[in-house]
Amino acid sequence: MAKKKAGGAKARQKPRVKGKRLGLKVASGQTVFTGRILVRQRGTKMKPGKNVGMGRDHTLFAQSEGKVQFSSTKKGVKQISVI
Repeated sequence: MAKKKAGGAKARQKPRVKGKRLGLKVASGQTVFTGRILVRQRGTKMKPGKNVGMGRDHTLFAQSEGKVQFSSTKKGVKQISVI
């Protein structure tokens, strides 16, 4: 039976988890080619617009060449298009 309580080392015992590199990968007005990843996200925080497709993990990618354009919908959701 222990005479002392374990002290303070509990917080450092978890394994280190790396970040998932989510977020925007291109800026507005930037020229992109077909297949280029535009946004990595969890859930549909941003919706696909014209010439933009959505993968099964909600990644948005360009379906044609052009410039990236951001806009917002009526419900306040951001939408990404390639024009």
